[in-house]
Amino acid sequence: MIKKTKFKDLVIFEKNTYKDKRGYFRELYLQKHFNIKFPFDVMSYSKKHVLRGLHLQLKNTQAKLVTVFKGEIFDVCVDCRKNSKTFGKYFSIKLSDKDNKSLFIPAGFAHGVYALTNDVIIHYKCSKYRHASSETGIIWNDKELKIKWPSKKVILSNKDKKNIIFKDFKRLIKKS
Repeated sequence: MIKKTKFKDLVIFEKNTYKDKRGYFRELYLQKHFNIKFPFDVMSYSKKHVLRGLHLQLKNTQAKLVTVFKGEIFDVCVDCRKNSKTFGKYFSIKLSDKDNKSLFIPAGFAHGVYALTNDVIIHYKCSKYRHASSETGIIWNDKELKIKWPSKKVILSNKDKKNIIFKDFKRLIKKS
């Protein structure tokens, strides 16, 4: 089942799980639901309270399909498509290994995840390869975005501590 959100092309996929006495079998990805290809898959492992993001690429923007293999996350997507009706707004959702949902994030969104449990494993299908020279990030607790994170207790990478405020991001994309 595909659930639309108020953001153009940002959708939640609820997939089939087949359970029996042995365990379960799950469908993770069906190409027929997408008009793009995903040539690049990555995964991340996080401890509880790790916050990754808010990340995006300015060039070679990536669409992503996010699925939690283990644990639970608070997932946040910020619409950074400058001509979008929802520019500067965010969408959040809890995803876990128990709900068998995936989130499709269109190209042009900043993305961040917060680990709600220990030993979180997330799988990402990406529509473009990583383009390190065009990577940027928006600071997780930006005052303009007003994201309601589940906790202020966060563990950040040194790189994410240096992410820019949304106001500076808007200046950055105005030049492009």
